[in-house]
Amino acid sequence: MSEQKAAPAGGPGSVRGSCERIGAEIDNLLRSLAPSEEVQDHFRNARIEILKGLRSVIDDRIQHLSTESRKGTSVPIE
Repeated sequence: MSEQKAAPAGGPGSVRGSCERIGAEIDNLLRSLAPSEEVQDHFRNARIEILKGLRSVIDDRIQHLSTESRKGTSVPIE
């Protein structure tokens, strides 16, 4: 009879070891695709400017509704 030794868990021939290597490669790939800190700052500032613009639109609409005179119908009383 011949005896075969199983590869230790997490060793080079195991499924777990293969998955760990694949996970590490995917992590490296995603990190290489991430934008630089300068680009991240640009997008962060752009989001702030969009929110400021929305706030201005809302403030203008509130001002318009607050100053709008509401005209009623005049009914003569006899």
